[in-house]
Amino acid sequence: MIIFDEKNAPVQLDPTWLTDYFNIEAYVAAYINLPILIMVLVFVCFVAWYLTKKIVVGSIHKIFLKTKVTWDDILVEKRIFDKLALIVPALIIIFAVPVVFGQFPTISKYAVNLASVMLIMVIIWVINAVLAVFNEVLSQSHIFKDKPISSYIQVLNIIVYFVGGILILSLLLGKSPFYFLGAMGAMTAILLLIFKDTILGFVASIQMSVYDMVRVGDWIAMPKYDADGDVMSINLSTVKVQNWDKTITTIPTYAFINDSFKNWRGMSNSGGRRINRSIYLKVSSFCFCDEEMLEQFKKYTLIKDYILKKEEEIKNLNASLTDERANPVNAISLTNVGVFRVYAENYILSNPHINKDMTNMVRQLDPTSKGMPLEIYCFTYEKEWVKFEQVKSDIFDHLLTITSEFHLEVFEEPSGRDFRTLTESRK
Repeated sequence: MIIFDEKNAPVQLDPTWLTDYFNIEAYVAAYINLPILIMVLVFVCFVAWYLTKKIVVGSIHKIFLKTKVTWDDILVEKRIFDKLALIVPALIIIFAVPVVFGQFPTISKYAVNLASVMLIMVIIWVINAVLAVFNEVLSQSHIFKDKPISSYIQVLNIIVYFVGGILILSLLLGKSPFYFLGAMGAMTAILLLIFKDTILGFVASIQMSVYDMVRVGDWIAMPKYDADGDVMSINLSTVKVQNWDKTITTIPTYAFINDSFKNWRGMSNSGGRRINRSIYLKVSSFCFCDEEMLEQFKKYTLIKDYILKKEEEIKNLNASLTDERANPVNAISLTNVGVFRVYAENYILSNPHINKDMTNMVRQLDPTSKGMPLEIYCFTYEKEWVKFEQVKSDIFDHLLTITSEFHLEVFEEPSGRDFRTLTESRK
């Protein structure tokens, strides 16, 4: 039977209900009362959870899936409402156990505490699932797509777990939450040591976001960590980079504040990608252009106007030199390397893949033991790696091959075959 107190509130359910309603002997009822009550409570909790999940949660899912917005579909995918359904049996235990198990105060106390712990864990679970939804929604947003949203979400996750852990400990140990907060204050140094990387990563994430140093999708190069590729994700403690060989490098987030790295975003946002390569020409192949060579160069469309113009200028300048025929050194003449430099420059400017609005030049660098470098400096419209390399290769394929038409030679290191040929020629 159910016993009521002076306020007419039920406080316990003793074994006499088995004797009164089922004619079971009193000594037998005393033994089977507790197991039966437990089974009934478990059955009621299961039925309540099942009906909540099938009816309430099922109806919410159907309504959300019919809407046009996408964020509620993510809520359904994360099964947040399935998790919320677990709150129902926890609440039943919290409110029913003191009534049903009133004559078992110890069992009642532990059952209520465990149900309360379960309730807190479900709430933590749901909050983190909601934060995961926020992370996914904001990451897909155009405004926050390149921001380290996951870093901030992870910080919130840590805070939720920390608060939940304090509440669970206070329930299990019967202490006030402020008691544990005071104890945590004494362990600050240990906590700072344990969460050092997390704290550094959080601060670095904020600095990276404020100063717009790195975004998801940026191409970065960090030689210290052998990283050269696209940023996949920016988390609280790590940044994942997928290298061009499809390997993945994990870099500590705070390393982007302490160490140097190269971000190619400026190139991607600019009007072109730079070509900066040199052709090494043998100085011994340089010479003045004679009439035959000039006539040959006039056949080349890219430099025909240049040759005609320079011939007229040189003719006028040399006219004032009385001894030009007697001593050709005093005369002004075109050189094959100079004409080739102009040809290379005009060839680059005629290429439709080269951005004419950016710096374009062909210049001579200081001669070295490998010859004189003729540097090609320009920018292509193509920024994608494969297409960029194709444009660059086409340019140098042509220039390296055409050098012989200007009576120039490209420097090459002597090979074994060259030495054998030299030895055989001396025999």
